[in-house]
Amino acid sequence: MALPWKLHGDGKTVGQDAIVLPEERLSWGRTIGFGTQHVVAMFGATFLVPLITGFPPTATLFFSGLGTMLFLLMTGNRLPSYLGSSFAFLAPIAVATAGFDYGDVAGLARASFAIIAMGVLVALVGIAVQRFGTGWVNALMPPVVMGAVVALIGFNLAPAVKNNWFGNPASNPDVNQGLHSTAALITIASIILITVLFRGLIGRLSIVLGMVVGYIAASFMGIVDFASVQSAAWIGFPEFHLPAIPFADPSLWGLLPAFLPVVLVLIAENVGHVKSVGLMIERDLDPVTGRALLADGVATVLAGFGGGSATTTYGENIGVMAATRVYSTAAYWVAGIIAMLLSFSPKVGALIFSVPAGVLGGVTVALYGLIGLIGVKIWIDNKVDFSKPINQFTAAIALIVGIADFSMQLGNVMFNGIALGTLAAVGVYHVMRAVTKARGTAVDTAIIR
Repeated sequence: MALPWKLHGDGKTVGQDAIVLPEERLSWGRTIGFGTQHVVAMFGATFLVPLITGFPPTATLFFSGLGTMLFLLMTGNRLPSYLGSSFAFLAPIAVATAGFDYGDVAGLARASFAIIAMGVLVALVGIAVQRFGTGWVNALMPPVVMGAVVALIGFNLAPAVKNNWFGNPASNPDVNQGLHSTAALITIASIILITVLFRGLIGRLSIVLGMVVGYIAASFMGIVDFASVQSAAWIGFPEFHLPAIPFADPSLWGLLPAFLPVVLVLIAENVGHVKSVGLMIERDLDPVTGRALLADGVATVLAGFGGGSATTTYGENIGVMAATRVYSTAAYWVAGIIAMLLSFSPKVGALIFSVPAGVLGGVTVALYGLIGLIGVKIWIDNKVDFSKPINQFTAAIALIVGIADFSMQLGNVMFNGIALGTLAAVGVYHVMRAVTKARGTAVDTAIIR
């Protein structure tokens, strides 16, 4: 069977005003190079999720590569995108694994069940979007609500940052907090300096490169344990595990409210990325949005069944395409294959897990804040008018509930701050809107002056 890509020009160069379209490719040598570049761009963020949550890095890499190739197939090679680990799942995974040791398979299996459930929901949303379009999503979750939900997911994780910054004293009271906080400070300082000193790919990789600097500094301080890295094999199977089964543990259903808001984030990310790529290649890719959501949902379900982290489309790789003007899906096939090959090296997983808590704290103090600011960006991009009380109260109440991490338990069902904050955002907005319409008045008088 013939490969689906046609050669762009001579396969060696891209004209000054030209781009390599998804159905085109450069020579295979150059395509492999661009695919490797996509691996580098996604790697820092993708392995941070298993490092933070305790999920197996090798399984995460395996399903990241597999999910990317599945995504390309399901979107007909029309939408270049890489599926990496989703940060939106960090907080609910912490809820699911509470009470278990870091990396305990029993706790991770509980989270895997919820990941599968969310994957199914995203897939169903994709089918609905393919059939009815995205209008109903915008009606349910207008920009003020969507921005609030995304923001509170990032800000809800602030306490975890402080714990990591000081070396995880919650689990290890005797840890040398001074050394870990020093490593954390070196890490965040390196991230900031790399961001402002370098442009292009190096600047976009500031988080992972800053972590490398922090890791080297931590190794000189003696807080990096290399024993597991030295003993790990170079080649071996990824570390898979099965999800927990609700028939054996009905309490698993109670985890789902904490995970439900994540579906909204995945929808926003996928829709936003489809529109971004469409603008860059000057094509209307909206008809592919439903298939993109369906593919991401299916990839997340597969990851959940095998012990990998949930997936989402990656903005880092869209940035690489914008810089190189190469949008060939062939490069993403190469990236997916490389990721799967890396997953068969236990030493890679051991190296990832050797990153000390202090360095992780330095990374997450910026990373979690940036997740929160994505929500703020949604408000700015959509010109949300905060002179209107309906928008003020929607955002204000949701953010406080999420950041304070309010919680409520009904039987076996646990609602954490993210779940309650999401309910508050949706409820406040639609109740105020309904009352306003019923009265026939406009709520447009500013509360904040």
